[in-house]
Amino acid sequence: MSSTGLRFTVSKTNNDSPERSNAADLSSSVPGQNSYGAVSNASKPADVEVELVSPVDSEASKGYADHHDDVGHDRKPFVMADDGTVEGGNLTGAEKHLYLYHEEMSERPKIATLINTLANYNAVIPGVKDGDKVMPVKSAKLGTLMGVYLPCIQNIFGVILFLRMTWLVGAAGLVEGFFVVFLCCSVTLLTAISMSAIATNGVVPGGGSYFMISRALGPEFGGAVGLLFYLGTTFASSMYIIGAVEILLTYMAPQLSLFGDVTNDPVGMFNNFRVYGTVVLLVLAAIVFIGVKFVSKFAAISLFCVILSILSIYVGALVKVNGVVGSVEPCVLGDRLLKSDYSGECAKYHEDGNKTSQWQQYCVLNETTEEYTDCDPYFAENDFSHIQGIKGLSSGIIKDNWNNSYLEPGEVSPGVNGNVDTMVVATMTTSFMVLVGIFFPSVTGIMAGSNRSGDLADASKSIPVGTIAAILTTSFVYLTSVILFGGAVDRRLLLDKYGASLDGGLIVAQLCWPHPMVIVVGSFLSTLGAGLQSLTGAPRLLQAIAQDGIIPFLAPFGVSTARGEPARALLLTVCISELGILIASLDYIAPILTMFFLMCYGFVNLACALQTLLHTPNWRPRFRFYHWSLSFLGLSLCIAVMFMSSWYYAIVAMALAVIIYKYIEYRGAEKEWGDGIRGLALSAARYSLLRLEEGPPHTKNWRPQILILCKLNDELHPKHRGMITFASQLKAGKGLTLIASVLEGEHHKMIGEAQAAKQSLMKIAKEEKVKGFVDVVIAGHVTDAIKYIVQSAGLGGLRHNTVILGWPYGWRQSTDARNFSVFIDTIRAVSTNQDALLVLKGIDKYPCGSDKVNGNIDIWWIVHDGGLLMLLPFLLKQHKVWKNCKMRIFTVAQMEDNSIQMKKDLKTFLYHLRIDAEVEVVEMVDGDISAYTYERTLMMEQRNEMLKEMRLTRTESQRLVQNIVDHHHEIGSTTHIRKRLDTVQEDTPEDRPVANNVDKKKSSRKNDKNKSDSTESFSNLLKIKPDVMNVRRMHTAVKLNEVIVNKSHDAQLVILNLPGPPKHTAGEQNCIL
Repeated sequence: MSSTGLRFTVSKTNNDSPERSNAADLSSSVPGQNSYGAVSNASKPADVEVELVSPVDSEASKGYADHHDDVGHDRKPFVMADDGTVEGGNLTGAEKHLYLYHEEMSERPKIATLINTLANYNAVIPGVKDGDKVMPVKSAKLGTLMGVYLPCIQNIFGVILFLRMTWLVGAAGLVEGFFVVFLCCSVTLLTAISMSAIATNGVVPGGGSYFMISRALGPEFGGAVGLLFYLGTTFASSMYIIGAVEILLTYMAPQLSLFGDVTNDPVGMFNNFRVYGTVVLLVLAAIVFIGVKFVSKFAAISLFCVILSILSIYVGALVKVNGVVGSVEPCVLGDRLLKSDYSGECAKYHEDGNKTSQWQQYCVLNETTEEYTDCDPYFAENDFSHIQGIKGLSSGIIKDNWNNSYLEPGEVSPGVNGNVDTMVVATMTTSFMVLVGIFFPSVTGIMAGSNRSGDLADASKSIPVGTIAAILTTSFVYLTSVILFGGAVDRRLLLDKYGASLDGGLIVAQLCWPHPMVIVVGSFLSTLGAGLQSLTGAPRLLQAIAQDGIIPFLAPFGVSTARGEPARALLLTVCISELGILIASLDYIAPILTMFFLMCYGFVNLACALQTLLHTPNWRPRFRFYHWSLSFLGLSLCIAVMFMSSWYYAIVAMALAVIIYKYIEYRGAEKEWGDGIRGLALSAARYSLLRLEEGPPHTKNWRPQILILCKLNDELHPKHRGMITFASQLKAGKGLTLIASVLEGEHHKMIGEAQAAKQSLMKIAKEEKVKGFVDVVIAGHVTDAIKYIVQSAGLGGLRHNTVILGWPYGWRQSTDARNFSVFIDTIRAVSTNQDALLVLKGIDKYPCGSDKVNGNIDIWWIVHDGGLLMLLPFLLKQHKVWKNCKMRIFTVAQMEDNSIQMKKDLKTFLYHLRIDAEVEVVEMVDGDISAYTYERTLMMEQRNEMLKEMRLTRTESQRLVQNIVDHHHEIGSTTHIRKRLDTVQEDTPEDRPVANNVDKKKSSRKNDKNKSDSTESFSNLLKIKPDVMNVRRMHTAVKLNEVIVNKSHDAQLVILNLPGPPKHTAGEQNCIL
């Protein structure tokens, strides 16, 4: 049957392959009616499409056996023997059914031999400079729960929850405290969504978040973000160590203080923190250096302590719903909370009427009269009492804790200063923005799962699910903690940051069940575990950055010890962490930590947003619940929180990132002063073009940059406007599109026509919304002009990598070899230039931009092509015309192939490519080469031999071809064939008009002579025996055509690998069958 669909032939070079493997030839063919064509990619020039007549639809073979003996041929001229041989050659199943691709099998292996390798490769992202060094990949065993969810839980829950959450609720109040937590959790959730999209955009190798960011944004941004992330992780270790020391000295063993009272002497407290913090840092660093296995084992203990502590808080809130009576009753003077060390008896008078020691704190003793005078007015007007610190959820205290209570240093209530010696007063200025900066580190740690990507069984699945689940879990805990603390604890006790009113007791521990020490010990162990994790991860991150080679002065820190430990990086990390410990205050370390992590999270959101908006072909995340607007919202929140927390820290962090970026970049765009905006545009364009010249694009950034070779009609309009429509749908307004055409003639005579043609092309390109450039070339020889265009189109690195070419209609009827030789020469020119080639047939039936196509896009993947066979239909599906279509992928298996395993491997391969498609493996059943195949090959070679010997007019050529057909078939079948020959022409070769003779008499005599010559030539042609290889190729074409018609008759778009043209010009006559 004749094909009415659209067909494409594509050639793609190895250098520009958009996937990991070498590219190979491919082309496409659409059998059946009412279908559109397809596109693909190849390594060598692909062959012209083969139009076939299915043997089931034709009567052409019925009379073959009866007539064949008359010309001296065997009755079964070319039938497979029982042992699978053809004329003495042993053929496998692939050679029987895929001989059409025989010459290219060494470069384009069949799918059956390659799909298992593609489906099970180990993806290791190479370094920036040395991409050939592949680090060994450890076996992946961890799932979502153990590999991502629990590590994220452990890293997110930290010291802030136990040491500062109650104070935050007391200062901000229930409403603003809830919003502080919600804002911080929103930042991390939006960042996790962006990170999930990045993580699922391919197979995630080992290397974690730094590798994902650097490979998404490039080495400059990657290096800047990597160093910021490293600094954030390093200062996190300082924060956790200070937190552990604070718990130890304030709530567990105050007697260990070396510099006075820890609770009441801020200077002594911070000095204690510095000394003990340094000791703990050195101990933890020694543990990390000597016993990394201990760190992993201790992580499980730390995680258990965190979970147990949090559960004890919830259980305690329910058990103590009516509050705690007796044990948690601090002393107050009026409504001011007093320190337990100075309160003495919580009264002015003893039971016997004598004055208590409280008078000494608030009055002056007159030694003469032994009376107290000049008493504090507030002392004189108010009395002492005990209050119920833990009132319980049923008390209704939530109403009193609804609003904020922001204080300045020394204040006991807004605007009221208190007695620093006896009362619990504010130690720092509090505000909404300050509290955001302090709390934000408690929601970091969301990248703990991505940092373990190399140990995950399926990182692309586990990272999104585990990370988002951990964030939702921790956010729920934080938000409910705000409600629990605000609804169960007295405001005055909430504002007691260090538990001075409870003899140094931890406030949150008083709410837990069964005993406060559960929280104290649990929080101490969890902070130590978090510090160990930070000291373990930070040096390895620094080592990874150093080994990438993007920051030269870090190169010494890329060295490992004999045991594989980053000793030098660990030493630098300890030194930087010591700087954070010298700060000593948890409240001042937290904002620094906030800056670094927010910068890192902001770049993650930026990477996802840019990838989404740029529509790069490699951007195909399996995680679907992302959008560029969410990423930009996350980026905006990151910047906002940075400046809300500390504007000067934010400026310093940004300046540091810029300095690192410029250092890595080494050189930037040179300044050019011109006419304002135009000068800036020229400078940017020049700089970008020079950057493109620095090296070939990475495979991840590959996208088709198109050159359309457009043929013009007599009106100088595009003969096939659908080619431009197709380019518009494929490109979606992105990247480069060049439209070129050739006018044959002399330049000085046809310059007007060239300008008119250019205007026509520009108008149509604008109508089709193709953003690109148009040019028309005048030349004496079309072939030479096309070669020059293919070689020189574009500017520098801004040049095409894909050529779109129209199908050479009318080649069957033309006697001029140029009708197909120009086409073949163009294919060879494109291949030599190492560009991809798309050949379109039936493009006039291609759907326009307003159409909506529903149905299937069928991909027939026969030989390996590097992945572009899958990529191009994916790009088309991004357009609204093809958006509703589904992809089906067919591959061919022989009898000796394991089709079940092939299907499994193909599904795995598509999963890695993030492409949703149905998969089917078609088994090619062994069969003899039919008489019909032999006959078609014979007719082809007879026709080609005839056209080589004689220069015939179009009418004479058809008459001789018909004589050959009539000889091989019965009269009953002749009518069928004649009808087909008369209707096969799809287009008249307008630029190859057939010469007509004016003198009818001379024409008649000439025709009589030609008829006699034709009869003699006809007798010689009947003695030709077809070439064995051509018969095999025809057999492949017939069998594949038969299978494709059967499977894809209802498809809207079919993509098919077709072979390349002959490697030698001597065989190009048989290229077009």
